[in-house]
Amino acid sequence: MSLLIERTPPITRITLNRPETHNAFDETLIAQLTEAFEALREDDSTRVVVLQGAGRSFCAGADLNWMGKMVNYSFAENLEDARALARMFEVMDHCPKPVVGRVHGAAMGGGAGLVAVCDVVVATPDARFAFSEVKLGLIPAVIAPYVVRRIGYGNARALFITGERFDAETALRIGLAHQVVPAEQLDRAVDTVVQNLLQNGPHAMAAAKMLLHATQTLPADELRSLTIARIAELRVSAEGQEGIRAFLEKRKPNFGG
Repeated sequence: MSLLIERTPPITRITLNRPETHNAFDETLIAQLTEAFEALREDDSTRVVVLQGAGRSFCAGADLNWMGKMVNYSFAENLEDARALARMFEVMDHCPKPVVGRVHGAAMGGGAGLVAVCDVVVATPDARFAFSEVKLGLIPAVIAPYVVRRIGYGNARALFITGERFDAETALRIGLAHQVVPAEQLDRAVDTVVQNLLQNGPHAMAAAKMLLHATQTLPADELRSLTIARIAELRVSAEGQEGIRAFLEKRKPNFGG
Protein backbone atom coordinates (compact mmCIF):
# COMPACT_ATOMS: atom_id res chain seq x y z
CA MET A 1 0.00 0.00 0.00
CA SER A 2 1.30 3.45 -0.96
CA LEU A 3 -0.61 4.96 1.96
CA LEU A 4 -1.17 3.64 5.47
CA ILE A 5 -4.10 4.94 7.52
CA GLU A 6 -4.13 4.21 11.23
CA ARG A 7 -7.27 5.28 13.07
CA THR A 8 -7.05 5.39 16.85
CA PRO A 9 -9.85 7.86 17.65
CA PRO A 10 -9.63 10.73 18.13
CA ILE A 11 -6.36 10.63 16.13
CA THR A 12 -5.79 9.45 12.54
CA ARG A 13 -2.23 8.93 11.35
CA ILE A 14 -1.63 8.98 7.60
CA THR A 15 1.72 7.60 6.48
CA LEU A 16 3.19 7.99 3.01
CA ASN A 17 4.43 4.44 2.52
CA ARG A 18 6.81 4.37 -0.43
CA PRO A 19 10.12 4.37 1.49
CA GLU A 20 12.02 2.90 -1.46
CA THR A 21 11.30 6.12 -3.40
CA HIS A 22 11.52 8.46 -0.38
CA ASN A 23 7.69 8.59 -0.54
CA ALA A 24 7.71 10.32 -3.92
CA PHE A 25 4.37 11.06 -5.60
CA ASP A 26 2.87 8.99 -8.34
CA GLU A 27 -0.70 8.84 -9.60
CA THR A 28 -1.59 6.09 -7.11
CA LEU A 29 -0.36 7.98 -4.06
CA ILE A 30 -2.09 11.15 -5.26
CA ALA A 31 -5.40 9.32 -5.66
CA GLN A 32 -5.08 7.63 -2.27
CA LEU A 33 -4.23 10.86 -0.44
CA THR A 34 -7.19 12.61 -2.08
CA GLU A 35 -9.55 9.80 -1.11
CA ALA A 36 -8.23 9.66 2.46
CA PHE A 37 -8.67 13.40 3.08
CA GLU A 38 -12.08 13.47 1.43
CA ALA A 39 -13.18 10.71 3.82
CA LEU A 40 -11.82 12.65 6.82
CA ARG A 41 -14.28 15.47 6.16
CA GLU A 42 -17.13 13.24 7.30
CA ASP A 43 -15.24 11.29 9.97
CA ASP A 44 -16.56 12.61 13.28
CA SER A 45 -14.36 10.18 15.23
CA THR A 46 -11.20 11.96 14.03
CA ARG A 47 -10.28 15.23 15.71
CA VAL A 48 -6.58 15.48 14.73
CA VAL A 49 -4.66 14.16 11.72
CA VAL A 50 -0.93 13.42 11.72
CA LEU A 51 0.77 13.28 8.30
CA GLN A 52 4.14 11.52 8.14
CA GLY A 53 6.48 9.56 5.88
CA ALA A 54 7.86 6.04 6.24
CA GLY A 55 11.59 5.40 5.98
CA ARG A 56 14.26 8.07 5.65
CA SER A 57 12.18 10.92 4.21
CA PHE A 58 8.89 12.75 4.45
CA CYS A 59 8.33 13.14 0.69
CA ALA A 60 10.91 13.68 -2.04
CA GLY A 61 8.48 15.16 -4.57
CA ALA A 62 7.66 13.57 -7.92
CA ASP A 63 8.43 9.91 -8.62
CA LEU A 64 10.91 9.40 -11.46
CA ASN A 65 8.78 6.77 -13.20
CA TRP A 66 5.75 9.06 -12.99
CA MET A 67 7.79 11.90 -14.47
CA GLY A 68 8.96 9.56 -17.21
CA LYS A 69 5.36 9.03 -18.26
CA MET A 70 4.77 12.79 -18.40
CA VAL A 71 7.45 13.18 -21.06
CA ASN A 72 5.18 11.36 -23.49
CA TYR A 73 1.88 12.86 -22.30
CA SER A 74 -0.08 15.14 -24.59
CA PHE A 75 -1.07 18.61 -23.41
CA ALA A 76 -4.57 17.29 -22.61
CA GLU A 77 -3.14 14.40 -20.59
CA ASN A 78 -0.87 16.78 -18.70
CA LEU A 79 -3.87 18.99 -17.91
CA GLU A 80 -5.74 16.02 -16.45
CA ASP A 81 -2.71 14.92 -14.46
CA ALA A 82 -2.18 18.44 -13.06
CA ARG A 83 -5.88 18.68 -12.15
CA ALA A 84 -5.60 15.50 -10.08
CA LEU A 85 -2.58 16.87 -8.20
CA ALA A 86 -4.27 20.23 -7.67
CA ARG A 87 -7.39 18.48 -6.36
CA MET A 88 -5.29 16.57 -3.82
CA PHE A 89 -3.73 19.73 -2.42
CA GLU A 90 -7.09 21.50 -2.34
CA VAL A 91 -8.76 18.66 -0.41
CA MET A 92 -5.89 18.50 2.06
CA ASP A 93 -5.79 22.26 2.51
CA HIS A 94 -9.54 22.38 3.23
CA CYS A 95 -9.54 19.47 5.68
CA PRO A 96 -11.67 20.68 8.63
CA LYS A 97 -9.49 18.73 11.08
CA PRO A 98 -6.14 20.14 12.20
CA VAL A 99 -3.30 18.46 10.30
CA VAL A 100 0.06 18.03 12.03
CA GLY A 101 3.07 17.42 9.80
CA ARG A 102 5.79 15.12 11.16
CA VAL A 103 8.70 15.99 8.86
CA HIS A 104 12.14 14.41 8.56
CA GLY A 105 14.60 13.87 5.73
CA ALA A 106 13.67 15.15 2.27
CA ALA A 107 10.64 17.38 1.69
CA MET A 108 11.22 18.47 -1.88
CA GLY A 109 9.00 20.02 -4.54
CA GLY A 110 5.52 18.65 -4.01
CA GLY A 111 6.73 17.25 -0.69
CA ALA A 112 7.39 20.79 0.50
CA GLY A 113 3.92 21.60 -0.83
CA LEU A 114 2.52 18.95 1.50
CA VAL A 115 4.30 20.68 4.38
CA ALA A 116 2.65 23.96 3.36
CA VAL A 117 -0.88 22.53 3.67
CA CYS A 118 -0.27 21.20 7.20
CA ASP A 119 -1.54 23.39 10.02
CA VAL A 120 1.34 22.70 12.42
CA VAL A 121 4.71 21.30 11.34
CA VAL A 122 7.31 19.68 13.56
CA ALA A 123 10.61 18.94 11.79
CA THR A 124 13.96 17.39 12.66
CA PRO A 125 17.30 19.15 12.05
CA ASP A 126 18.05 16.75 9.18
CA ALA A 127 14.97 17.86 7.21
CA ARG A 128 15.79 19.40 3.85
CA PHE A 129 13.43 21.42 1.69
CA ALA A 130 13.42 22.82 -1.84
CA PHE A 131 11.14 24.17 -4.52
CA SER A 132 13.50 22.82 -7.13
CA GLU A 133 11.20 22.58 -10.14
CA VAL A 134 13.09 25.26 -12.10
CA LYS A 135 16.10 22.96 -12.18
CA LEU A 136 13.97 20.63 -14.34
CA GLY A 137 12.64 23.43 -16.52
CA LEU A 138 9.34 23.42 -14.61
CA ILE A 139 7.65 25.58 -11.96
CA PRO A 140 6.03 24.78 -8.56
CA ALA A 141 2.67 25.57 -10.12
CA VAL A 142 -0.14 23.81 -8.22
CA ILE A 143 1.54 24.25 -4.83
CA ALA A 144 2.29 27.95 -5.34
CA PRO A 145 -0.90 29.35 -3.73
CA TYR A 146 -0.33 27.35 -0.55
CA VAL A 147 3.40 28.01 -0.35
CA VAL A 148 3.18 31.76 -1.02
CA ARG A 149 0.43 32.05 1.59
CA ARG A 150 2.62 30.16 4.05
CA ILE A 151 6.06 31.69 3.61
CA GLY A 152 5.22 35.04 2.00
CA TYR A 153 5.82 36.49 -1.44
CA GLY A 154 9.39 37.60 -0.79
CA ASN A 155 10.63 34.24 0.44
CA ALA A 156 8.76 32.38 -2.30
CA ARG A 157 10.16 34.70 -4.95
CA ALA A 158 13.73 33.84 -4.02
CA LEU A 159 13.19 30.11 -3.43
CA PHE A 160 11.07 29.50 -6.54
CA ILE A 161 13.63 31.19 -8.80
CA THR A 162 16.81 29.71 -7.28
CA GLY A 163 15.42 26.24 -6.58
CA GLU A 164 17.99 26.04 -3.79
CA ARG A 165 17.80 23.60 -0.93
CA PHE A 166 17.33 24.94 2.57
CA ASP A 167 17.50 23.44 6.03
CA ALA A 168 15.03 23.05 8.88
CA GLU A 169 16.18 26.20 10.65
CA THR A 170 15.50 28.22 7.51
CA ALA A 171 12.10 26.54 7.20
CA LEU A 172 11.41 27.58 10.79
CA ARG A 173 12.52 31.16 10.15
CA ILE A 174 10.29 31.62 7.08
CA GLY A 175 7.27 29.91 8.64
CA LEU A 176 7.20 26.65 6.71
CA ALA A 177 7.93 24.75 9.95
CA HIS A 178 6.80 25.67 13.46
CA GLN A 179 9.17 23.59 15.59
CA VAL A 180 12.55 21.94 15.01
CA VAL A 181 13.43 19.22 17.50
CA PRO A 182 16.11 16.50 17.71
CA ALA A 183 15.12 13.30 15.94
CA GLU A 184 14.80 11.37 19.18
CA GLN A 185 12.28 13.94 20.43
CA LEU A 186 10.18 14.10 17.25
CA ASP A 187 7.39 11.74 18.30
CA ARG A 188 7.15 13.31 21.75
CA ALA A 189 6.94 16.81 20.25
CA VAL A 190 4.26 15.73 17.76
CA ASP A 191 2.28 14.06 20.55
CA THR A 192 2.47 17.27 22.61
CA VAL A 193 1.02 19.25 19.69
CA VAL A 194 -1.71 16.64 19.21
CA GLN A 195 -2.67 16.64 22.89
CA ASN A 196 -2.86 20.44 22.90
CA LEU A 197 -5.16 20.37 19.87
CA LEU A 198 -7.40 17.77 21.52
CA GLN A 199 -8.12 20.25 24.32
CA ASN A 200 -9.81 22.58 21.82
CA GLY A 201 -13.34 22.55 20.50
CA PRO A 202 -13.34 20.48 17.28
CA HIS A 203 -16.06 22.60 15.65
CA ALA A 204 -14.24 25.76 16.69
CA MET A 205 -11.00 24.56 15.07
CA ALA A 206 -12.86 23.70 11.86
CA ALA A 207 -14.52 27.13 11.94
CA ALA A 208 -11.15 28.80 12.53
CA LYS A 209 -9.69 27.07 9.47
CA MET A 210 -12.67 28.16 7.39
CA LEU A 211 -12.27 31.71 8.66
CA LEU A 212 -8.60 31.75 7.72
CA HIS A 213 -9.46 30.71 4.17
CA ALA A 214 -12.12 33.41 4.03
CA THR A 215 -9.60 36.11 5.01
CA GLN A 216 -7.68 35.26 1.85
CA THR A 217 -10.59 35.23 -0.58
CA LEU A 218 -13.52 37.42 0.52
CA PRO A 219 -13.90 41.17 -0.01
CA ALA A 220 -13.70 43.22 3.18
CA ASP A 221 -17.45 43.80 3.55
CA GLU A 222 -18.31 40.13 3.02
CA LEU A 223 -15.56 39.08 5.43
CA ARG A 224 -16.85 41.47 8.08
CA SER A 225 -20.37 40.04 7.75
CA LEU A 226 -19.02 36.52 7.93
CA THR A 227 -17.00 37.16 11.10
CA ILE A 228 -20.02 38.71 12.83
CA ALA A 229 -22.30 35.82 11.90
CA ARG A 230 -19.80 33.09 12.77
CA ILE A 231 -18.95 34.36 16.25
CA ALA A 232 -22.67 34.79 17.03
CA GLU A 233 -23.38 31.24 15.80
CA LEU A 234 -20.54 29.74 17.83
CA ARG A 235 -21.51 31.58 21.02
CA VAL A 236 -24.93 29.91 21.01
CA SER A 237 -23.68 26.50 19.81
CA ALA A 238 -23.44 23.59 22.23
CA GLU A 239 -19.66 23.63 21.99
CA GLY A 240 -19.43 27.37 22.51
CA GLN A 241 -21.81 27.27 25.45
CA GLU A 242 -19.80 24.47 27.07
CA GLY A 243 -16.54 26.33 26.56
CA ILE A 244 -17.82 29.60 28.01
CA ARG A 245 -19.49 27.90 30.99
CA ALA A 246 -16.36 25.86 31.72
CA PHE A 247 -14.26 29.03 31.69
CA LEU A 248 -16.64 30.82 34.04
CA GLU A 249 -16.85 27.79 36.32
CA LYS A 250 -13.04 27.37 36.29
CA ARG A 251 -13.10 23.81 34.96
CA LYS A 252 -11.95 22.03 31.83
CA PRO A 253 -14.56 21.96 29.04
CA ASN A 254 -16.00 18.65 27.91
CA PHE A 255 -15.80 18.73 24.15
CA GLY A 256 -16.24 14.98 23.83
CA GLY A 257 -13.78 12.39 22.50
